[in-house]
Amino acid sequence: MKRFIDRCAWCAVVVLENLMGLLPVPAVWRLGDFLGRIAHAVLPGYRELARANHRIAFAGEMSEPEIRASVARAFRSLGGNLLAGLRLSRCDLPELADRLQIDGLDDFRSPSLAGRGNIVALLHMGGWETTAQAAPLYLLPGHRLATIYQPLGNPLLDARVRAAREKRGIEAIARSDGFREAIRILRSGGVVGVLIDQHAGDAGIWTPFFGRLASTTTLPALLAARTGAALTLGTAASDGPGRWRLRFRTACDRPEGRGIEELTALLNRAAEAEIRRAPHEWFWVHRRWKTPSPKFLLKTYKRGVAAGHPGDLKPFRIVVRSPNWLGDAVMAAPAVRAIKHGRPDVHLTVLTPAKLADLWSAVPEVDAVLPIAAGETVFSVARRLRSGFDAAVVLPNSVRSALEPWLAGIPRRVGYAGRWRSRLLDQIVPADRPPGPPRHQVHHYLDLAERIGADLADPTLALPPAGFAGDGPVRIGLCPGAEYGPAKRWLPERYAEVMQRLSSARGCTWSVFGTARDTPIAAEILGRSGVSAEDRTGKTTLAELMQELRRCRVLVTNDTGTMHLAALLGVPVVAIFGSTEPALTGPLGSGHVVLRRRVECSPCFLRDCPLDFRCMKAIGVDEVVAAVERILDASPIEGVRVA
Repeated sequence: MKRFIDRCAWCAVVVLENLMGLLPVPAVWRLGDFLGRIAHAVLPGYRELARANHRIAFAGEMSEPEIRASVARAFRSLGGNLLAGLRLSRCDLPELADRLQIDGLDDFRSPSLAGRGNIVALLHMGGWETTAQAAPLYLLPGHRLATIYQPLGNPLLDARVRAAREKRGIEAIARSDGFREAIRILRSGGVVGVLIDQHAGDAGIWTPFFGRLASTTTLPALLAARTGAALTLGTAASDGPGRWRLRFRTACDRPEGRGIEELTALLNRAAEAEIRRAPHEWFWVHRRWKTPSPKFLLKTYKRGVAAGHPGDLKPFRIVVRSPNWLGDAVMAAPAVRAIKHGRPDVHLTVLTPAKLADLWSAVPEVDAVLPIAAGETVFSVARRLRSGFDAAVVLPNSVRSALEPWLAGIPRRVGYAGRWRSRLLDQIVPADRPPGPPRHQVHHYLDLAERIGADLADPTLALPPAGFAGDGPVRIGLCPGAEYGPAKRWLPERYAEVMQRLSSARGCTWSVFGTARDTPIAAEILGRSGVSAEDRTGKTTLAELMQELRRCRVLVTNDTGTMHLAALLGVPVVAIFGSTEPALTGPLGSGHVVLRRRVECSPCFLRDCPLDFRCMKAIGVDEVVAAVERILDASPIEGVRVA
C-alpha cells in the first residue's frame, strides 16, 4: 500500500512540475501566492500555529492585528515560493541568473580563497531551494559543494530531489550516512550547507531563538570545531514575484577556541536577525518551539541547555494545580520546587484553593499564585487560565482539576489518569507501584515531576534551615485536633499531662493551634492542664499560622496538615499516629520523632475507631515527653532532603 501511495505522490509531483514548466516563473509565483491565500483561509490549524509562533517570537513587539497580517502574508509568500521552486528546476542558468541578486559573495568566497572550508547555515526562508539551484552562480570553480539533508519518507521523491541537486553540481549527503564525507569536503576548502532552523529534538541543544529556548542542531558547530571551517548564514528571500535575493553573511570566520554551545547560540542570533528583516518570508508553520514529550523540563536532556543569562529568556509558563488539602499541598511542595528547577526559563504559577494561597506564596520557587475562590465554577477558572500557559501539571486526581486546563486550551496537560478524566489529559503519567514497602505520599508527586524531566537529585532542593524568632522561654506548639476524624486524635487528658510535665521541667510557653472545630478540644486540654497557653484555634490565617509555627522550638501534633506545614518550615515535630500510616504520610525530612503503636488492626485508615482506640491508648505520656525533651536537647535541624 505504501509503495502505491508513494508512486501516486511521485506522479502528482511530476505532473505538477510539467504543468508549471508551461508557465513563466512570475506567473507560477502568483499562482502560488493565490493558493497561499486559500490555504490561509481553509487551514485553521496551520494558521493558528503560525500565529502562536509569531506571538512567541514577537511578544511585546507586534500587536495582534500586525501578527494576523504578517501570518496572512507569510502564507502567500510560502505558496509562491513552494510552487515557483518546482518551476526553477527547469530554468537554465542564464534565466536563473536573471532572477537572482546575490549579496555577500565576498563573505561566501573568502574562506575558500584562503583554503578553508565554509559551512553555510541555511534557513527555511523565502525560496530556500533557490540556494541549491543557483549554486553554480556563486561557487568558485574547482570547489565542492554538498548539502546535508534528511531523506524524504517517499524514496521516489527523495531520488528526484537528489537528482535535481546533483544536476546543479551539488552532492547530497543523507544524515544517516554520517559526516565523514562532509568533513573531507570542508578540509579540502569546499562548502557544506546545513539547514539549522528546525526543531532538533533529542539531538539538539536547547538555546535561545527569539529569546525562547528551542532545540537547535549542533551539526554546523560540531563540523566547524572539527575542521576549522568558517560559519556563514545563507538566505534566499523573495524580491518580487519570481525573483529572489540570495544573501550570505559571515557568522563566525574563526571558530577555533569557541565551544559548541557558543557557536550554536551565535548562529541562532544570526538567523533571528535575518528573519526580522522579512518576517513573512520564514516558514512559520512548523513547531520550532516544540514542547518535548515527556520530559519538557529539559534538566536531564542529553545535550543540555545553553541559556545564556536566564533573566533574558522569554518564559515557559507552567501552571501547577495544587491539591485541595493542606497536608497534601505540603507534600506536593517538593515536586513543585523540583519543577521550577527543571529549566531556567520556567515561570511557575500555582492554581490553588484560596485557603492555601498563603502556603504557596511562601514557597520561594513559586512565581505567582492563582487562587480559586470558594464556590468558583470550573468555567470561571478556565477563563482565567486561557491563553496564558504552555503546560499544566495536574497534581490532584479529580475530574475537575483536569477539566480546568482542558477547558482553558492549555496545549500540554500532564497528570495521572485518575477516574473518568484520561481524555482531558494529553500526557498521562503511569501510576507505577514498585514492589516493596509502602512509599511516602511525597513520591506520588515527585514521580510525576521526574517523569516530565525534574532532577530529583538536585542538591538545591534541600529545605531551608529552621529559624527561631528571638530569645526567651522555649515555646512549644500543640495541635491536638485532626480534621479527618477522631481516630487520628490522641487523648486530650494525655496532652494535658504532657503540658503539665514539660512546663514544670522546662518552664516553657505553649501555643495551641487548630481550626475553629478544635476549640472545644483545646479548651478541655487547657482546663485539665492548668497551664497558661495561647489558644490560637480558629484565630489564625494560614500565613499567621506559619509565622507562629516558626516561633516554636517543637510541635507536638497528631497526623495533621499543620504537622506537614511545620516540617516544611523546618520546625521539628513529635507526631502521634493512630489510624494512619507514617510510612505514607509522616513528616518529611529528618529531625522529627514519630510515635505509633502497631496493633493488629492498624493502620485501618478509618475516621472513627469501631473498637477500643487501642492504637492511640498504647502511646503513653512518658514517650511523648521523652521525645519532646530529646528534641529540645538537640541542636536545631539544619535542613532536610525532600526526596
